[in-house]
Amino acid sequence: MLIVFDIGNTTTGVGLFQGKKLLADWKVKSDREKTADEYGIMLKNLLQHGKFPVQKIKGAIISSVVPPLTPIIQSACEKFFRVKPLVVGPGIKTGMPILYENPAEVGSDRIVVACAAYEKYGGPCLVVDFGTATTFDVISARGEYLGGAIAPGLEISAEALYLRTARLPRIEVRKPKSAIGRTTVNSMQSGLFHGYVGLVRNIISQISAELTARPVVVATGGLAGLVVGEMAEIAHCEPDLVLQGLRLLYERNRTADRVEK
Repeated sequence: MLIVFDIGNTTTGVGLFQGKKLLADWKVKSDREKTADEYGIMLKNLLQHGKFPVQKIKGAIISSVVPPLTPIIQSACEKFFRVKPLVVGPGIKTGMPILYENPAEVGSDRIVVACAAYEKYGGPCLVVDFGTATTFDVISARGEYLGGAIAPGLEISAEALYLRTARLPRIEVRKPKSAIGRTTVNSMQSGLFHGYVGLVRNIISQISAELTARPVVVATGGLAGLVVGEMAEIAHCEPDLVLQGLRLLYERNRTADRVEK
């Protein structure tokens, strides 16, 4: 079995694969204060709860946008699973040319979803990842990573309203019944939800206009389900795209080995 980690700013996605089949996936808090031992014990408990034998894990791969957490998860894998994980970054084989001015600036999660989307849908392709930040990643018809856009995520926007104003409350972000809010909460929900849908639609439109052919638009990320139904521009919703991309990159590299006892 293969265990994969998508370390994000807010949560870490963990996936367990047998071949191409995703057996299970979990979301845990990205906590920089936890030690490798604490993460290792938590992961073992998750596996045992699902009745997955720890000794069956033969490989691991990590994508991380939180550098302090990367060595902690690496250490947990080596100590508790006896595998040395691959880390998505410089030197890993992606099979995708990166046409960013400075390729090292591109977040590993963005490359992972780009590879997964191109493998499944070809190009041109546009991946919208609804996470802490909302990222837009563009892949050419020839399978090149062209770049994209980064915008504040929906929850970041809601939190900013609460923190930077004196009287606006912290609210649950969801689609309001009406665009015309009749309470402060409904008014905030209307502005956030409809404004966010407009932001995503406009960026998709601007990016599509710069390509020679209309891209296949794929959504992923934890907040995708909240807004995807509002946008006909999005052809596919793939909640597990990062995890599938990590499995794909592991297969393209195959360098993780068992750690000697």
